[in-house]
Amino acid sequence: MRRITFALMSTVTALVLLFSYHTSTSSQLSAAPQAAAHAGTSSSGTSSSGTSSSGDTSTSGDSSSSGSSSDSGTTVYTGDSVDTRWGPVQVAITVSGGKITKADAVVYPTENPRDQEINSYAVPQLNSEAVQSQSGSIDAVSGATVTSDGYIQSLQSAIDQANL
Repeated sequence: MRRITFALMSTVTALVLLFSYHTSTSSQLSAAPQAAAHAGTSSSGTSSSGTSSSGDTSTSGDSSSSGSSSDSGTTVYTGDSVDTRWGPVQVAITVSGGKITKADAVVYPTENPRDQEINSYAVPQLNSEAVQSQSGSIDAVSGATVTSDGYIQSLQSAIDQANL
């Protein structure tokens, strides 16, 4: 009887330790270096909008909200930076004629290879869906739930700034 009790308690202890082990050692980086790292990759990774405006105006390093106008009547609104479990997410939208013409994640997690793999397919899908829906009511991408949640919050912040 004592052997069974000991074996059962050892198994329970091992399971508790196994399920409480965190597999990722994600450390937070500041938003400024990530924004600089994404300045070249984020505009080339989103070919779904079909426009070729310069992405330099929307990739500010700070996490504050901003809007900037250009000569053609388009305005870029940058949503609030949202801290997620894997890193900050920040979205900028381009509005022309009261419509979202482009959505771009200017800051998103790329700290490790798994983040890069997930976000390489998730961010373009989220960008495309934001333009199609013209609202913050978009579906999360399967397998990228944390990034999707941060994206949707930042997108809604940018939409609120644009009064859409």
